[in-house]
Amino acid sequence: MAKGRKNGLYSGISEELSALMRTGWADTERHDLRLGEQAPYAARRRAALSARFPGERLVIPSGNLKVRSNDDSYPFRPYSGYVHMTGDQARDGALVLEPRADGGHDAYCYQLPRDSRDNDEFWTGATAELWMGRRRSLAESELVLGLPCRDVRTAADDLAAASGAPTRIVRGVDPSLEAAVTTEEERDAELEEALSDLRLVKDDWEIAELRKAVDSTVRGFTDVIGELSGAIASSERWIEGTFFRRARLEGNAVGYGSICAAGEHATIMHWTDNDGPVRPGDLLLLDAGVETHTLYTADVTRTLPISGTFTPLQRKVYDAVYTAQEAGMAAVKPGAAYRDFHEASQRHLAERLVEWGFIEGPADRAYELGLQRRFTMAGTGHMLGLDVHDCARARNEEYVDGVLEPGMVLTVEPGLYFQPDDLTVPEEWRGIGVRIEDDLVVTDDGHENLSAGLPRSADDVEAWMARFAG
Repeated sequence: MAKGRKNGLYSGISEELSALMRTGWADTERHDLRLGEQAPYAARRRAALSARFPGERLVIPSGNLKVRSNDDSYPFRPYSGYVHMTGDQARDGALVLEPRADGGHDAYCYQLPRDSRDNDEFWTGATAELWMGRRRSLAESELVLGLPCRDVRTAADDLAAASGAPTRIVRGVDPSLEAAVTTEEERDAELEEALSDLRLVKDDWEIAELRKAVDSTVRGFTDVIGELSGAIASSERWIEGTFFRRARLEGNAVGYGSICAAGEHATIMHWTDNDGPVRPGDLLLLDAGVETHTLYTADVTRTLPISGTFTPLQRKVYDAVYTAQEAGMAAVKPGAAYRDFHEASQRHLAERLVEWGFIEGPADRAYELGLQRRFTMAGTGHMLGLDVHDCARARNEEYVDGVLEPGMVLTVEPGLYFQPDDLTVPEEWRGIGVRIEDDLVVTDDGHENLSAGLPRSADDVEAWMARFAG
């Protein structure tokens, strides 16, 4: 019997209650399930992973619930490498690739089965099905995933007893499975690198999911414009809540903590407190993305004049960032070095900062020394997909030092940030932060801007706000 709460109102379960709870339940096994839409793509991804590690056992866990407070857990988000290789989002699962003599692998998935109605586990305890909702049975998961599925409650013992091949596991995801195997940290890191490498080029299904994420994000930004009066009357929290409503309505959630930064908060790269005032005359930097039900996320930023019109100085900064983004986007094409779009944007911003007298020129020298970074802060973009900073563990030679290929999806997001306490710039510049960010997919002959549905130029932003602002 599950352990009860320390301060629970019931001291135990009577035999009569236990017997009552075990009877009278309908058979809810689903026999109408079909192979999931993502399953054929996941099978190809597993084949690519298998080819990298012949003769080795690979273990990719999904992860466990994390306690928020007492018996309340954070919303579960599975490890992205597991999702990519299975299409599954279940907690406490694991994909295992078992090596065959021919160099390939047999894949199977450990899953947490349904709670039995033959004992009290299905209705007692904070993670019981009657509390948290119905899970798929192992047979149902096999139909949807196209993989043999086993009871995860035997996984640790199974893996501990496994022999005949070296094992690699993704570390830091499931402590119990990690403790059950004997592995080497460096070799495990190579598995995580490979899982990131294999996400660099998206397949057609993934690009379609990212397109959904961006389209929902465009609608979320338009929602925010329509409710600006509510934000002015309250705080940045109104903006956060407005966008979150769209994310939950059309997707799983937001793909990362929304940055709803008004006024001088726009100079803070990752401002997510979102508790500041929203004042006419200031700028609003909104960086937000909808995550789809399949966990692919958009990542878009627009900087908006809260009053609907840029001041001359705000427009001057905005236009500099806009032209820097134009230069960066022009460099996104197959065969180009990944760093090209970053360099194009940053060199442009270095030129503007030298022109304005904020850093010492000439501009080429300033760029080589990185002097523009006082005001540009971050790099100009990153890969995008299941994670907002996707492929983060990929090898440098495949990512930042690599070459763009069709199917890669990345952000281009230059910015200028003049901190409110920066005495090296005139007072009227202090507290101005501008970033413009779009999501691009590399095509055979260039790129497609997936977020082109949102206006970018200063004139177009003002016209858009005049149309929708409430």
